[in-house]
Amino acid sequence: MPPVSSCDCPHLDCVGEITKEELIQKSHGQCQDCKVGGPNLWACLENGCAYVGCGESHADHSTVHSQETRHNLTVNLTTLRVWCYACGKEVFLERKLGPHSLHANSKPLPSPQKADQVRAPGSPTSLRVPLNGACEDLDMETEEEDDLRARGLTGLKNIGNTCYMNAALQALSNCPPLTQFFLECGGLVRTDKKPALCKSYQKLVSDLWHKNRPSYVVPTNLFQGIKAINPMFRGYSQQDSQEFLRCLMDQLHEELKELVAEPYDQSNSITGGNVLMDNTNEAEMLIPEQDEIQANREWQKEKNMINDLYPDMDKDVDTTTETTPIISSQGAIKVQSIQMSNTTRPQSPVPMEGHIPKMSSSPPKAASGWPSLNPAHKKVTTFSPPKNKRQKKYRSVISDVFDGTIVSSVQCLTCDRVSVTLENFQDISLPIPGKEDLAKLHSSTHQTSLVKAGSCGEAYAPQGWIAFVMEYIKSWFWGPVVTLQDCLAAFFARDELKGDNMYSCEKCKKLRNGVKFCKVQSLPEILCIHLKRFRHELMFSTKISTHVSFPLEGLDLQPFLAKDSSTQTTNYDLLSVICHHGTASSGHYIAYCRNDLNNLWYEFDDQSVTEVSESCVQNAEAYVLFYKKSNEDAVKERRRVSGLFNIMEPSLLQFYISRQWLNKFKTFAEPGPISNDDFLCSHGGVPPNKATFIDDLVVMLPQNVWDHLYSRYGGGPAVNHLYVCHTCQIEIEKLEKRRKSELDMFVRLNKAFQEEESPVVIYCISMQWFRDWEGFVKGKDNDPPGPIDNSKIAVNKNGYLTLKQGADSGQISEETWNFLHSIYGGGPLLTVRPNISHQESESSQSEEKIEVETRSV
Repeated sequence: MPPVSSCDCPHLDCVGEITKEELIQKSHGQCQDCKVGGPNLWACLENGCAYVGCGESHADHSTVHSQETRHNLTVNLTTLRVWCYACGKEVFLERKLGPHSLHANSKPLPSPQKADQVRAPGSPTSLRVPLNGACEDLDMETEEEDDLRARGLTGLKNIGNTCYMNAALQALSNCPPLTQFFLECGGLVRTDKKPALCKSYQKLVSDLWHKNRPSYVVPTNLFQGIKAINPMFRGYSQQDSQEFLRCLMDQLHEELKELVAEPYDQSNSITGGNVLMDNTNEAEMLIPEQDEIQANREWQKEKNMINDLYPDMDKDVDTTTETTPIISSQGAIKVQSIQMSNTTRPQSPVPMEGHIPKMSSSPPKAASGWPSLNPAHKKVTTFSPPKNKRQKKYRSVISDVFDGTIVSSVQCLTCDRVSVTLENFQDISLPIPGKEDLAKLHSSTHQTSLVKAGSCGEAYAPQGWIAFVMEYIKSWFWGPVVTLQDCLAAFFARDELKGDNMYSCEKCKKLRNGVKFCKVQSLPEILCIHLKRFRHELMFSTKISTHVSFPLEGLDLQPFLAKDSSTQTTNYDLLSVICHHGTASSGHYIAYCRNDLNNLWYEFDDQSVTEVSESCVQNAEAYVLFYKKSNEDAVKERRRVSGLFNIMEPSLLQFYISRQWLNKFKTFAEPGPISNDDFLCSHGGVPPNKATFIDDLVVMLPQNVWDHLYSRYGGGPAVNHLYVCHTCQIEIEKLEKRRKSELDMFVRLNKAFQEEESPVVIYCISMQWFRDWEGFVKGKDNDPPGPIDNSKIAVNKNGYLTLKQGADSGQISEETWNFLHSIYGGGPLLTVRPNISHQESESSQSEEKIEVETRSV
């Protein structure tokens, strides 16, 4: 049967019939000329020709064979790409190969359903989604991908020293939970924020995993978007791969984030609102003065957590001082990475509008010593927002996949006060310990103290002193033997805060010696580990080239888990690793990734994609590693659900389930309870703004599948009928009416103020609050801004509030102030009186100067 090609190659007619068995047999063979084995052998596709030759990595006998015989088409037996020597390009074979070929048994990956193909018109407020797309969505079995068209093996073109970006993108592309979201939940990738990087990334992932992939993809659009966000990546200089990852993931989270709709629990709330973190690595957060009953309740929660974390701690926990809040996941604090050095870390992956996160130049700076922890804890500057303006919580696919939580505790050695902090992280930066540090970590004395402190001594429990001595002797000849477990133990080891690194105790009101402990409260689905290989001194930079051995399977984080953690799965398998070859000033990035379809390892070096062995990966100089939770029970559960769906029992009811949660079920080790809140409002209906693309949000399940999932995971709520919420529609109409009324009144009053020639008094207003109000009345923000807050633009001079010099403020009329204040309240009141003459002003300043000088005398 003649082949059908997706490209215009006139030489495809010469291709003979191909079977899976023939290609597998040839891939285990040798070059017929030089007898070298695989990988990357090439087989001639000419009809009747059985030649197998080596590629460019050896003597390139496959090319010689083509030149001598005029056989134009050849296939790589590792990547199964077809190359035409005559056309000088890659070609694609799309053909039915008969019952013995893999084409006959393969299934296409499910693609996002088109809106015009799925939506069935109903009543004006009724929504219906047909069942005809559910089979693909519910087929939880790993798709047996066509070996001749193995996906995800597409290179990325280097467009000017962009190997750092290419390696990061390939590593991220081989993280199944994230990639499957962009492939199967493409309708959820919606944003009105510039530069719409999520759209560029979705297009890139689609190209990389397309069945008719090209030999490489040029990531121009995504690169332009990154440069628009952060000027550091402009130009053609080499940058750091890990910082590129942070920037990309921050922006994806910002564009895809959704407000978490959950009931407000006053008993679990913490007064204090937004927490503004300084540049310390760990910050102590203290609650402002509040009602004694509420303080006692919060302190009891903290005390219980401390007792759970450190049951053997002999010191008493102080109960007379202010409490330290425990910030819940996706709460007021979102720290992107946890570091042990004195470097500045990114604050929030959700930067303020118009704010460009400060990023260090490549490679990232690291502390000169180990394991010197962060500077002394400092009290965080806090302010109480308006009570009716609650702290918003956001989530996205980025936070779902990569967010974990670390709980740290610092104890003052003078007054025994213990402060506890809970922080979110998206990656962990680990130090690489030297010989002396390894000796300290492995010493029996140190292990004993760690176990008593409830820290990570368990990590070395199986290893005795004799085994360590043998490794230490080896290190004198081959350098220190450092494992990833050593780096983790160094990060989570107890640290003494003394000398220049003393702890600022809130109870003692001075710097004191202290001890710090860290534990993992919750583990992410994908753990991103950054090894701190680069060190910057005042005049030069260096790179730590110590080999760190890491497991491909079975990385166990149980020794570093908090005792009260609810995490069930603690084992991780390696997905991908980014490597840096070269020095601190120059080098090259590549990535090793495990293909999720065939479980083989590949080297991604810009445009080149090559299969490699596991030993090659383990010998790599790792810089950034991506580990995924491993849970055999989750795999069995997917097979069980797939079998239930194939039974197709007649059911009287059909259930709707969140497409996002279904993607979690297919790719997560711990998907968590069923969550249908992403397509439901608080009243149980579909929000009007989501009704037009409801088919992108839900999948319809038969009753037997829903019953099994609900009994296994819980959650919900159960949904059998989709309808547009009438209550939300009324609220939207009221909100639009209010916005128009406030905007029209402000425009009228401001126009009158501009026409006034000499106003008697001018009122000042915070532009930060005004921008929030403007965003509300213009429909950019659904929530009102809350009471007017002029505290940041006011300064107290001699008991009077005046406008701070250089403050971010605006001027409005008295009528405008009264109008806004009557709706929102707040303050304080700040006025400017323009009728005061220049001479009077100078005279007043002179009097103040004389008064200050007199007081000093």
